[in-house]
Amino acid sequence: MAAIEIAKGGERPLPNPAALPTSRKYLIFGVLAFGQFMALLDIQIVAASLNDVQAGLSAGPDEISWVQTAYLMAELVMIPFSAFLAQAMSTRWLFALSAGLFTLSSVACGMAWNIESMIIFRAIQGFVGGAMVPSVFAVGFTLFEGKQRAMIPAILGIVSVLAPTLGPTVGGIITDTIDWRWIFFINVVPGAAVTVLTILVVDVDRGDRAMFGRIDWSHLAAMALALACLQYVLEEGPRKDWFGDPQIVMAAWFSVVAFALFIERSFFSQNPIVRLSPFRNPTFAFACVFNLVIGFGIYASTYLLPVFLGRVRGFNSLEIGTTVFVVGGGQLISTIIAARLANTVDRRILIAIGLSGFAFSLWLTAHIGSNWGFGELFVPQAVRGLFIMLCIVPSVNMALSGFAGQELRYASGLFNLMRNLGGAIGIATVNTWLQDNARIAALRFGEGLSVNGRNAQDATAELARRFAAVTPDPDRAMAMAQATLGRLVGREALTLAFDDVFLVMAVVFLAALVMVPFAKSPLPGDTVPPVDAH
Repeated sequence: MAAIEIAKGGERPLPNPAALPTSRKYLIFGVLAFGQFMALLDIQIVAASLNDVQAGLSAGPDEISWVQTAYLMAELVMIPFSAFLAQAMSTRWLFALSAGLFTLSSVACGMAWNIESMIIFRAIQGFVGGAMVPSVFAVGFTLFEGKQRAMIPAILGIVSVLAPTLGPTVGGIITDTIDWRWIFFINVVPGAAVTVLTILVVDVDRGDRAMFGRIDWSHLAAMALALACLQYVLEEGPRKDWFGDPQIVMAAWFSVVAFALFIERSFFSQNPIVRLSPFRNPTFAFACVFNLVIGFGIYASTYLLPVFLGRVRGFNSLEIGTTVFVVGGGQLISTIIAARLANTVDRRILIAIGLSGFAFSLWLTAHIGSNWGFGELFVPQAVRGLFIMLCIVPSVNMALSGFAGQELRYASGLFNLMRNLGGAIGIATVNTWLQDNARIAALRFGEGLSVNGRNAQDATAELARRFAAVTPDPDRAMAMAQATLGRLVGREALTLAFDDVFLVMAVVFLAALVMVPFAKSPLPGDTVPPVDAH
């Protein structure tokens, strides 16, 4: 007999998600998964359109990157906090409120009048959208069992990877065909639909409003300050010489101190915002490290290619979007393969194959040339898409299969946090590598031109002779020739820097293979007892 909850207005039976009809389960899961897709898509939807947004808001080059950073920073804070909110509000009302506020903040982003307002609205959008990301994992493992549950990591894995991968493509197409503001306005109809459908069909648990009266505000503040300052250090570090800048040093100290307080509160608070107990499970801990590396690779590679195509090739938003779309096709194919193999092959073997294949795709990209476009990047991107799902699907299974009830919520929040944290670290790290390697390559070009000074002089003179056909002033022609040669050297130096960065990323993925033998994985097909949703 169904459990009974005593509430105002009488007795209400607690929901029993496992007893719902299969069609209702898929409807609930589909609504929540689509909401998650929207939240993840908007992380990178501005990637191919930053130049247009910068021009439209009259922003400086150092300011425009905060359109992405503000979103990521706020989302990082919400993801682990969402488990607490789901318990206090119930999944239905947390998800509905998040989707509704996400829709309104999207409208606000589209109506932003300057860069400051855009950054504020993007932070709000990221914060409320972050609640939709981990909730779907917990609900999916709650609704389904057996073979149906085995499909959850594959479906959510493709959503988690495909959304940020498609972001630049969708944003580029919309910006090129309509206007950059519509990359935010397109969220209105689907966001409203998710909000309404969540209220109507999602009923998998009950909230405990009394938890809001017991909230540990110091724990919440410590978590928010630690993650926000860490994100600031990662974002501004490459541009401000890292710890050579006093603001970076101060933010780093705030992050360290706040993190120490966060850890103390996690263990000793009567009502912690985030419970770290899932890390007692070694399998979960290893899965989180794998997810950190995966997030590093996904977000960094998704970030680097649009930068290369824009700065080296001079592609516009549409050309960038259609070029990076190839990865998504590979991911769709590998999702089916990974879902089937996850039930028959040791998950550690799948992760090892996935990490090796992803490293191989990065190695292929490490031979990038300044003339590379869609055709040359097709194979490296297709390989990356094919192998990344072999990392994600088994790691999700390893991370969440051993948990039930509220512990599953906290495990889902921490697991998703690691992926986004890996992405933030990845983007900051590759930015630093790119700047340093480009500077070193430019110096080497300078040394080479000095050693072979006659050849450089002859090349400059030949360019000046050609420019003389369009300007009668010989000094101006020589200046144009020198500027052209400088741009060529800068372009080739930057291309070599991209080569070096992709090569180092490939080594990082190969190094992660060292952890695979130590990760104790449940046997394929193993399931946990039915989840207590109460």
